[in-house]
Formats: sequence, structure tokens, C-alpha cells
Amino acid sequence: MRVWLLAWLMIVLGLPTVQAAEDRPKEILLVSEHWPGHTNADGSGLAWEIMRQVFEPAGVKMNLRIEPYTRALGLVQRGEADAWLGSYRDEVKDRTFYPRHPYDADRIVALGLSSRPPARLAELGRYRLAWMRGYGYQQYLPGVGRYQEVQRSGDILAMLERGHADFYIDASTEVAAILEGHTGTERFRITALTRLPLYPGFADTERGRALAALYDRRMAVLVNNGSLRPLFRRWRQPYPFDQDMERPDASP
Repeated sequence: MRVWLLAWLMIVLGLPTVQAAEDRPKEILLVSEHWPGHTNADGSGLAWEIMRQVFEPAGVKMNLRIEPYTRALGLVQRGEADAWLGSYRDEVKDRTFYPRHPYDADRIVALGLSSRPPARLAELGRYRLAWMRGYGYQQYLPGVGRYQEVQRSGDILAMLERGHADFYIDASTEVAAILEGHTGTERFRITALTRLPLYPGFADTERGRALAALYDRRMAVLVNNGSLRPLFRRWRQPYPFDQDMERPDASP
């Protein structure tokens, strides 16, 4: 009788887990802006590979789309996509849900003229700053005062040369892409500022929260067992989960 009762309890207690697995979405649609080496249009890139390791071993098929950043966000807010990549923690609070674990970190830098003194993180409020539309760096950088949002990356170098802004703020990979192929790049200086963890932002729906919970469980496992380290090595990016790299204010 005691053995039968124990078996019955195990079955009953196991039902919620079985039910949760059955209710889990079988696929996920991730959207992102095209960032070379991070989210390539052909499905390659560090971020896409991380997401595959998160979701596909758990039985969730990954679908992806490349969209401009603000459109990617809008698709998630309207429930037309499950999550977008490249967001900073709580960057967007309307109809979105953030998991606990980041998947990477941006090295944030300031691009300015080499003829000017370099930017200093503690003195950003003194400068006229610029960044791409929708990036919201004013939420994460200290003392930001004057800033403008840029529509096209092709305008940035001319904007700095004409004195319309003191510094352009972006991730180091984006700044490198802006300078690539341009002559006279010696006229510009890149100054490291800080690191900001990157998150997928999920739709604030029952489906989105279920996918976010799965993401958090899988990321915890992958970070703990070191499975993601070879991906960062392959894409020649610093590994963000070592203890001294996890803080948002860690040096780039």
C-alpha cells in the first residue's frame, strides 16, 4: 500500500511538469537588426548561434528575420514576433518582458575627432552626443545631457567633422563598421567607455513569458557548463560571463 501511494504521488506531482512541456511553444520567431558577425542575414553570427544552443536542444525550432531595430521592437510589441535581440535591460517597458540572463555584452565606445580630448565616462554631461535612433543610451550612461538621434550611419563622420556633435556613441563593432572603407580615419579617435549587457526582449504575453523562462533555464545551464565559450572564441569576441566581465561598468 505504501509503495502504491508513493508511486501515485510521484505521478500526480509530475503532471505539472509534463503539462508545462506539452504547453511550451514548439517554435520561436526572433527578429534583429543586421549586425555583422552578430546577426548576419544568412543566419550565421554569434547571437544567432547562441540562440540556437538555447532553444533547439529544448525542442523549440528557431526562425529568424532581419529588420531595422525599431521595426523589430514593434513586431514584438504587437505579438507578431516572439523576441528581438540586442536590447539593454529594461530599455523598453511597454508590452515587453525581459529575462534575468544576458546573452552577450556591448563594448560601448565614443567616436570623436582625434584633435579633441578623448571622451570621459564621468563627464558625458559636458558633451553634445549622438547615437542611432532608438538606441536609448541616455538610460545607461551617467549624466547625459544634450544628445541627438541619427537616422543613417552614413551621416556620422560628416556630422563630427562639421562640429554638429562632439561624440558619437555606439558599440565598438558598429563604430568599426562605420570607419571601415573610409579614407582619413586617422582624423578620428575611439575611446572605450563601458560595457552594457545584451538581452533578448520578449513579448509580454503568456507565450513570450514561457519562452523567456525557457531561455533563462537554458542560459543558466550553458553558462555554468561553459558551452558558450567556444562560440565567442570562434567569432573572436570577449567572453562576457567571466566574473570580472559581468558588471555593466566593467572596462571594455
